[in-house]
Amino acid sequence: MTYGVLAAVLMSGLVPPEPRVAPVVTIEHGVTRVDPYAWMRDRDTPEILAHLNAENAYADAMTADLEALREDLYAEFLGRIVEDDESVPWLGEDGWLYWSRTETGMNYPVLMRRKGEIEQVVLDENQMSEGRDYFSVTAWAVSPGGDMIAWLEDTTGYEHATLHIRDIETGDAVDEPIEQVGAFDLAWLDDHSLFYTRYDASSRPDSVYRHEIGSPVASDVEVAREDDGRFWVGVSRLRDGAGVVIPIGSTMTSEVLFVPAGSEAGAPKPVLPRQDGVEYDVEHQGDRFLVRINDTGKNFRLVEVADEAIGQTRRELVPHDDEVYLTGVTAFEDAIVLSERRGGYAALEVLGPSGGERRLVPVPELVSTIGVAGGNEVYDAASVRVSYMSPVTPPQTVDIDFEDLSWNVRKQQEVPGWDPSRYVVTRVVVPARDGTQVPVSMMHLAGQKPDGSHPMLLYGYGAYGSSMNPYFSTTRPSLIDRGVVYAVAHVRGGGEMGRGWYEGGKFHEKTNTFTDFIDVAEGLIDLGWADPDRIAIEGGSAGGMLIGAVLNMRPDLWRVAHASVPFVDVINTMLDPTIPLTVGEYEEWGNPADEAFYKTMLGYSPYDNVAARPYPTTLVTAGLNDPRVQYWEPTKWVARLRDYTTSDAPIIQRTNMGAGHGGASGRYDRYREIAWEDAFLLHHLHN
Repeated sequence: MTYGVLAAVLMSGLVPPEPRVAPVVTIEHGVTRVDPYAWMRDRDTPEILAHLNAENAYADAMTADLEALREDLYAEFLGRIVEDDESVPWLGEDGWLYWSRTETGMNYPVLMRRKGEIEQVVLDENQMSEGRDYFSVTAWAVSPGGDMIAWLEDTTGYEHATLHIRDIETGDAVDEPIEQVGAFDLAWLDDHSLFYTRYDASSRPDSVYRHEIGSPVASDVEVAREDDGRFWVGVSRLRDGAGVVIPIGSTMTSEVLFVPAGSEAGAPKPVLPRQDGVEYDVEHQGDRFLVRINDTGKNFRLVEVADEAIGQTRRELVPHDDEVYLTGVTAFEDAIVLSERRGGYAALEVLGPSGGERRLVPVPELVSTIGVAGGNEVYDAASVRVSYMSPVTPPQTVDIDFEDLSWNVRKQQEVPGWDPSRYVVTRVVVPARDGTQVPVSMMHLAGQKPDGSHPMLLYGYGAYGSSMNPYFSTTRPSLIDRGVVYAVAHVRGGGEMGRGWYEGGKFHEKTNTFTDFIDVAEGLIDLGWADPDRIAIEGGSAGGMLIGAVLNMRPDLWRVAHASVPFVDVINTMLDPTIPLTVGEYEEWGNPADEAFYKTMLGYSPYDNVAARPYPTTLVTAGLNDPRVQYWEPTKWVARLRDYTTSDAPIIQRTNMGAGHGGASGRYDRYREIAWEDAFLLHHLHN
């Protein structure tokens, strides 16, 4: 909607919601802060629900003229997928072949399996989701013998799950459901023992329990507990069947406990003792653990720990390398697969079981992503299953032979009408203000020249060491086909260029994330890839913090912004240890009880730094049940932006009232959400 139309709308009586102002004054470290919208945290009051519904109604009214564009985008999205599809089958530990299929009109996948002439439905998520606005199977595991499946089911988006167990052949429930468990971890030790996690009062997974099939839930035994609020616990089954491991980790320190197969009781033992500031994770191969650890360098090395010498390190297999970031290890009987980052890209190496020769897996495109995929359940396999894609190459499922590293492409995602020759993918490097070279991945129409005339959508994240890998999207071409240059700024705080890249954008260095993003935008303008008057920016969660920060720092640089589930109320959230994630996040942002960290965070917190500025058109999306970024953060921020903005550009909030951090759970519903968001961005880029 153009500003002139907006003025007409305002004159007609369509105005944004005007929430109640009730200032709350706090003083920390001698600094006085005033929060006019602290009351919005009370989610159980009719007032806040009415306000969120009013915001949604306002968003719908302000964008009513975009309905045709949204429908066009949605139809294009569906036109690029095969609605009836199947994954490549994989062989399970139990000897069954498993695969997933989707069906036209159905939001969720169906898990299938086959052995000989017998074919069975393992999980039909469409049937299970009937009557629910939100539904997600967040994890599942088949018992080693193949008789039962356990799964975790989230029906709110709040990431609190119910654990179910079913006899696959009969479809009958096994034991009673286990309520209010951790949403992402479960593991079978054997056909009788199942491990799962539970939460503390702040929704932190702090304990692991063992359930014996046939026993009441009340008799489940606590196997491990972590009382330090910085640490989270998990649980997983070792691929070679040696037992179950319980990783306990914070952002900077970790420990892994081991429960061997066949054990009936006794406390699990640490593979290596916990050491403050040292992280490690493990795989198991034969009679030893393979341990990825950063005890001698930030990019990690690989060592072995013999079963009989658990708790003690032995021979080094892969030394630390300043230029290669070791991000993961996958063990097979006769090979070790190393997941790495090299020169900003994902890479794989194959190592013999005793170390020695390292062979880099070749990839056909530089700007691409390769990684170990699911379905590697056979420990004595002769190949590793990987996923490969690029922005112009649809996802491939590939088996790479250990002997000669040859590729067997088992399947490439079918994308009807896809013509990769219509697009160009490239990477440029833009200097940041301190001289750091920041990589940028771009995709645009073939034939487009850097003549300064193109609208751009610039995406950023830059937190937790997470890398924004080049990936294929079935929705992005609808933007590019309309002339938009799509760019990803690989700013500091992410892990693209190694662990040091992450550390250069956290704690007191966090502002590097924001200035990198601004410098990338200005660099792309200078290179001619962006029209300085038509740049859209987008980021979610911690990337939403990035969007909020750069809106405060350079509101003039952007035409339109989309902040998705944005972490913007940094000080108030980090001062409250009862909020999920807060205590664990002390090792990402700092603890505001420390005056130095407090002042650093206060310097960039988007909510606290809103001021009289000409903010651009802004779309803010949220989830009412989001446990990671509580709904009140974006809601308070939107109200404050409207209070202070000196422009007449619209600021719009849209909240999914039945979902959490990831938005809608069904594939069709999620496509609808993306079409809504993209239509908003396109409209304001072209008007």
